Amino acid sequence: MSEAVVHEDHHEHHDHKPTGIGRWLFSTNHKDIGTMYLVFALIMFFIGGAMAMVIRLELFQPGLQYVDPLFFNSMTTMHALVMIFGAVMPAGVGLANWLIPMMIGAPDMALPRLNNMSFWILPFAFALLLGTLFMPGGAPNGGWTMYPPLTIQLGDAFPFLIFAVHFLGISSIMGAINVIATVFNMRAPGMTFMRLPLFVWTWIITAFLLIASMPVLAGAVTMMLTDKFFGTSFFSAAGGGDPVMFQHIFWFFGHPEVYILILPAFGIVSQILPTFSRKPLFGYESMVYATASIAFLSFFVWAHHMFTVGMPLAGELFFMYATMSIAVPTGVKIFNWVATMWRGSLTFETPMLFSLAFVILFSIGGFSGLMLAITPVDFQYHDTYFVVAHFHYVLVTGSVFALYAGVYYWLPKWTGHMYDETLGKWHFWISTISVNVLFFPQHFLGLAGMPRRIPDYAVQFADFNMVSSLGGFVFGVSQLLFVYIVIQCVRGGEKATNQVWEGAHGLEWTLPSPPPFHSFTTPPKVTDATAHS
Repeated sequence: MSEAVVHEDHHEHHDHKPTGIGRWLFSTNHKDIGTMYLVFALIMFFIGGAMAMVIRLELFQPGLQYVDPLFFNSMTTMHALVMIFGAVMPAGVGLANWLIPMMIGAPDMALPRLNNMSFWILPFAFALLLGTLFMPGGAPNGGWTMYPPLTIQLGDAFPFLIFAVHFLGISSIMGAINVIATVFNMRAPGMTFMRLPLFVWTWIITAFLLIASMPVLAGAVTMMLTDKFFGTSFFSAAGGGDPVMFQHIFWFFGHPEVYILILPAFGIVSQILPTFSRKPLFGYESMVYATASIAFLSFFVWAHHMFTVGMPLAGELFFMYATMSIAVPTGVKIFNWVATMWRGSLTFETPMLFSLAFVILFSIGGFSGLMLAITPVDFQYHDTYFVVAHFHYVLVTGSVFALYAGVYYWLPKWTGHMYDETLGKWHFWISTISVNVLFFPQHFLGLAGMPRRIPDYAVQFADFNMVSSLGGFVFGVSQLLFVYIVIQCVRGGEKATNQVWEGAHGLEWTLPSPPPFHSFTTPPKVTDATAHS
């Protein structure tokens, strides 16, 4: 009898939920922190999206219509900073927080207080960054790459930009340390590394990329800070420095950063495709090795962003071939995704539709990336709208679509309710059509010679710009439908089963929907059958 009472008390203690504002402010629970990351990312997605709407409105027709050129450049700069550091990265961290403990059979993340702190740094960092819009001299307007001397000539906003970047880097590194500590130390018995779900694998590799690359960015912006306020000449040619050195340091961070944004997306898609194909992922081990190869190679290709700065021929050749070599592990992944679906029993729920769109459209972004890798033709493409089209295919139809797929896939597990499938499909089709109307014409604009980051353009670019802007407005507005679907699902709806999707495998589907406050109070025993689909 006493044993039963002890067990009951123990259970109550573990399922105790703090309430009110304190639950969110002081939360150390991985699900609450994951939710806060995802909500924050969604808010930032709309702020960054509003800036994109300003850009597309100004470019709807030739001539200067709505905003002055300085503010236009602030919009292109801030849009990129907000979308990368405020929307895509925190959304990935939010999914990691929610899912990693559930996928590896852990009760929570390894470092819960660090987890809380890594989130709460973000709103303050973005208060600093967005506050620059209201400062004398305006917001940062030298491109998200922050190249000197343009950025050093910024007004009062300059130190705020630098400190915001530092805070964002600290937050990312803290999150990365937490992921590594959790996966290395808190796996359930029997959960060997080669039984980890691919989402967890992509996040371990992403975490190491964050720890290796974020301090490089911190170093670069600190050198810029001392150039401006302490009389150093790291990047000032007048004092014997070199502005091109900043580009080297920045892109040594910047290229791994691209993979920090896309690798978690690979992980999400690698979870979803086997579920809706009703067969195991093809080539699990080769997927792990391919992901690690991509991460490793990402540190050897940075100067492909800089072919036009006047590198020696040997440097251009090295970076060209190194960049093209990344196509090999990426091709392995795409082959494996297609092979997973080959002769599977496919159904096309919303997560599957977004994952399919990801595979097709991300591949287009990959092909245009290969074009950009070839040095002599990059001289033509560089700083044109072709580059804009390339990275938006990778980061919107790549990262963002995969994040949508992930939310639709796990939302019923998180909330205990099914979302409205019909509305989900509407969201998919409107988004997919409009995003192609938005970005595909930009390839042609770039090939015809339209430079990027300009508020006005020659009349021969007018038609494609108008088409692109119309696609942009439809894409922007259609994301409100996503918000409606999520809110509707959180508030109620058809009850979700524990497994949610027929064909879903993994430890998270063994928990109730919604899962308890602490995922696994007693670690599950993992065998090959329960590990991954």
